[in-house]
Amino acid sequence: MDPAWYLRRLSAMSPAEVAGRATDVLRKQQWRGVAKQKAEWLPHRMFPALPAPRPEVSDYRRHDLLDAADRLMDGHAEYFGVERTDLVAPDWSFDPKTGRRAPADAYSFDIAYRDEDAVGDIKQIWEPSRHQHLTVLAAAYALTGEDRYAHRVADHLKSWWAANPPMRGVHWVSGIELGIRLLSWVWVRRLLDGWSGASGLFEDNPEALHQIWHHQRWLAAFPSRGSSANNHVIAEEAGQLAAACAFDWFPESEAWRGAALRSLDTQLQANTFASGLNRELATEYHGLVLELGLAAALEAGPLVPESTWLVLRRMCDALAAIVDGGGQPPRQGDADDGYGLVVDGPGTNRWTSLLATGDALFGRCEWWPKLPRGDVRTALFTTLRGRVPELTDPRPPQRPHDLFDAGMTILRSEPGAPEIWCRCDSGPHGFLSIAAHAHADALSIEVRYLGVEILADPGTYCYHGEPEWRSYFRSTLGHNTLQLGGTDQSTSGGPFLWTRHAQTRTLAVGPTRWRAEHDGYGAARHQRCVELDGRTLTVVDEVLGDTTLPAKLTFHLGPTVTVDLSGSTAQLSWLLFGRDLGNTATMELPPELTWTAHRGEENPPLGWYSAGFGRREPANTLVGTGFVTTPLTTILRFP
Repeated sequence: MDPAWYLRRLSAMSPAEVAGRATDVLRKQQWRGVAKQKAEWLPHRMFPALPAPRPEVSDYRRHDLLDAADRLMDGHAEYFGVERTDLVAPDWSFDPKTGRRAPADAYSFDIAYRDEDAVGDIKQIWEPSRHQHLTVLAAAYALTGEDRYAHRVADHLKSWWAANPPMRGVHWVSGIELGIRLLSWVWVRRLLDGWSGASGLFEDNPEALHQIWHHQRWLAAFPSRGSSANNHVIAEEAGQLAAACAFDWFPESEAWRGAALRSLDTQLQANTFASGLNRELATEYHGLVLELGLAAALEAGPLVPESTWLVLRRMCDALAAIVDGGGQPPRQGDADDGYGLVVDGPGTNRWTSLLATGDALFGRCEWWPKLPRGDVRTALFTTLRGRVPELTDPRPPQRPHDLFDAGMTILRSEPGAPEIWCRCDSGPHGFLSIAAHAHADALSIEVRYLGVEILADPGTYCYHGEPEWRSYFRSTLGHNTLQLGGTDQSTSGGPFLWTRHAQTRTLAVGPTRWRAEHDGYGAARHQRCVELDGRTLTVVDEVLGDTTLPAKLTFHLGPTVTVDLSGSTAQLSWLLFGRDLGNTATMELPPELTWTAHRGEENPPLGWYSAGFGRREPANTLVGTGFVTTPLTTILRFP
């Protein structure tokens, strides 16, 4: 990062945070000798097994899991669109995307891990070292009893421990990585229970004890703080709590457990709106935080305060409120395919899995959607539901359409009709002063028909290494909203930093109508109204105040939608369930603007869709250019 970035980043911190980070910098230099310190452990070490009987999963999910496990046994896995074939004996510091290798012997805090020229794509290196492929292999052992899965897990753990001694290499730089890795180790040990080598791999293995102790000591010393206390701090405390409960083999375990319990409760409440949505307003991070919170709370059981359980239940209710008929939530904000705990094959839908888990642990509200279940993680968590207290606080009596504090409104067609689902955004610009995972998407909308993305949020694609693409996917132009003056509504100060936040206000809301405005363009105030009437969606955009700024109104179509644009009329068609069933819609675009269609353009980027982190594909985008001197009306009609 250039010096100007550091100045912008410092300006987003409070004096207390600056002082805390200065202390961290000093402590990190003093920790050069910490790696040589040896852990001390208690003489009697046991591990809490799952209650009997072993969980049952559906045949389909079992088959999906074992297919994934067998691919891993053959050395195959995909991370962020990059296929790996070297996972029989992986190089834990190698990035297959760039071909670079991060320094494995350097002192961790000396490594410029954000510099792709120095280390490669850090997420490609970090992801396998979260050891979530090992929880998949361990789950395959738990379901089959086949020792070959357990032996591969043991080989990888021993290899990783040998290649990554404490405070050496890039795997000791980021707390979220240590926290998630600890959680994986807890479940690896649990799922290997019954294998003859399990205790020798963990509680009776000095190298494992040394690694677990150093991970927990690191997390206790360097918590995320202040403007960075987002999903990272949740991952850190969840991993610390789970490890301090399951691996309570050290003199410090009780203190680590108590501190993590208190911090997790505090941070979950701070990171969650009263409505239950995660405050980062990035849907995938809602899923990540919920997965982490559930796993940690189930580990600690009766030690967990009721307030923690209530937040987790609210998060489940909020998720049930916002998903479409197929169980898919909005595609809002950043998404990096991060999971808290992975014990299923890739065919499992994380959102239906989370709702199935919420049902098993808390019970479902009557209005929750009926969705498939039978995944492995829910089955495993269900064996621990005796650790969840009875919660008597009231829950939403009917499905909320407006999560007011998060500024998220869901408009839906009438029950019984083919589902038209529309998300409207009038929420805050992200969380905390840096709003790290926010996009400049105020007043943007998403529209789906029977689960098919018609007007889509294009996604995220990347974080580091490709700044032009990072800027595009989180830009105003990259969303279904209005850009004025050729600039974003909010001002970016870096890939995870916004220095000026647009302020958004909801003006009116009902089950089929929403109206809101934002001040991101100063004297020019953008106001939008969206109304769903039967099978017709009407969007009206106005600019109040300064109307001299050139405007671009963009509509990003889903990846399966084709378009025939004639003047200001766009004929849309798409596949449904992978087949051409004659599905069409008509967009009557504002004739006051000049309309053009774009697809897969690179200089500058326009017309793209990212289905997952590290992956992008061309998609159709409609752009109207001109000036907004009168209200602009867009009508989307479904036959």
